[in-house]
Amino acid sequence: MSTNKEFPLGTLVLFLSVVALLIVAYITLSPQKREIPRELIAVLRPHAVPLQPFTLTDQNGKLYTEQQLKGKWSLFFFGYTYCPDICPTTLSTLKIMSNELKKSPDIASDMQIIFVSVDPDRDTPEVLARYMEYFGPEFTGLTGFPNELADMAKQFGAAYIKEAETEPGNYLVSHTSSVFLVGPQARIIASFSPPHNPETITSQYKQIHDLFQQ
Repeated sequence: MSTNKEFPLGTLVLFLSVVALLIVAYITLSPQKREIPRELIAVLRPHAVPLQPFTLTDQNGKLYTEQQLKGKWSLFFFGYTYCPDICPTTLSTLKIMSNELKKSPDIASDMQIIFVSVDPDRDTPEVLARYMEYFGPEFTGLTGFPNELADMAKQFGAAYIKEAETEPGNYLVSHTSSVFLVGPQARIIASFSPPHNPETITSQYKQIHDLFQQ
């Protein structure tokens, strides 16, 4: 038949095989096709958001960029060291979580916790270094110029505002109290809203970690 001469059977079979492989690959690799546990529906973002390049300064006075997030699971929290309640409570919760995850070294080995100060006037690298000592080596404190911190927080949707001084140098900073999860490809994939329960956030983190390993 003339049709077969124009489109041989072997070519048709090869074409259909390639299409089938592409469909299988899409179903296997597409995050949207993963079965999401019910308890993660309100935690996972509908679409992972790639972080734009940034440069901040860590508690050791060294530059810290988005490249240092690659290959790691990073929990981000925005706050400040003079915070009277939410910050130490949340960081303590993350410390409990970190200790619990250490019982599963395969999960804990690629996890880090990033504390981004939204109070650059008072939170110098030296201040952050002393503050991070309370929590552990898996905690990194970051600061920077006001515009750099504002751009960074905006990427996460982490709002904050400096309140009026009650006396010179004494003020509060109202800020978002969610914890954000950045995956190994430096994409924001989840956020944990308060109140933060150590058992709950640990369980959810483990599920997300396993989900993205599939």
